[in-house]
Amino acid sequence: MIVSEADFETGLDEVMSAPAVAGDGVLGPDSVMWRVHREAALFLGAGRALLLQLAHPWVAAGIAEQSKVFADPLGRFHRTFSIVYTMVFGTRAQAVAVARRLYRRHAAVDGVMPETVGPFVAGSRYRANDVEALRWVHATLVETAMMSYGLLCPPLAAIEREQYWREAMRFARLFGIPHDMLPRDWDAFKAYTAGMMASETLTVSTAARDIARRIFSGEATVIGPPRWFTALTAEMLPERLRLAFDLPHGERERRSAARARVWLPRAYAMLPDRLRTVGPYQEAMARIRGNACPPFTRLLNRAWIGQPLMPAAGVGAATPQRKASG
Repeated sequence: MIVSEADFETGLDEVMSAPAVAGDGVLGPDSVMWRVHREAALFLGAGRALLLQLAHPWVAAGIAEQSKVFADPLGRFHRTFSIVYTMVFGTRAQAVAVARRLYRRHAAVDGVMPETVGPFVAGSRYRANDVEALRWVHATLVETAMMSYGLLCPPLAAIEREQYWREAMRFARLFGIPHDMLPRDWDAFKAYTAGMMASETLTVSTAARDIARRIFSGEATVIGPPRWFTALTAEMLPERLRLAFDLPHGERERRSAARARVWLPRAYAMLPDRLRTVGPYQEAMARIRGNACPPFTRLLNRAWIGQPLMPAAGVGAATPQRKASG
């Protein structure tokens, strides 16, 4: 099932017609999603989310055909985080604007499988705007965010997880995913992800393995991730996918991951809020207070999303801001 432009726009209409919240976002500062996604701790799951997405042969095939991935890996990182954080922390108009740009980008990803991988035969067609592929990408972001949050922050209560999932369902409309294609609650969502990870649908292709190797070795990024990060990433994956990606997970890596689980929470708890929370969240809070985005937040935004402000609703423009006070 391909998400048509008409169906996609219907979903955006639902987003725009929802009752207003503080800051005029899709969700507001009282939401569980804001509480979770404001934490810089979520970066710990970036490798896991990427590998789980690559494990879907359609995703891997689409990424492999984009030469810019390796020519500008930092740019891809910034574009991905810019889209996600603008959907979460931007105004509804900003969120809808980046959603439309993402839909058009996905619409251009339309090709054929170069080899048979799992249930997908060579020569069969893949399209990025297929609902099943979109649903899986959305699921990797949601589940990995919760897992990463739990590594450094107190875990959410059951009622908070349910609220988070309800908010994630609204977030899914920005990807074009219909509500009736989503699990009804958190337990059903966890059953869906467990089923996917055990199924042939997730089969690591030659292209996926090569992309992962180039990123985790540092070949694509000049400097590879630290050993403890790779060890944690391996530990967060199901064993069959960890083996399929050839991620090392011997005694040395297990000790490294165990040490990281001890020192990371301690170090993280000592950070001030201006370093613990991501730039787009700080920008959103400044917007809610009626202030301009502070210089330090603009600097943080450059690190997280590659630009000083979240993308504006108008294509190619920066969100207007008043002169900073004080």
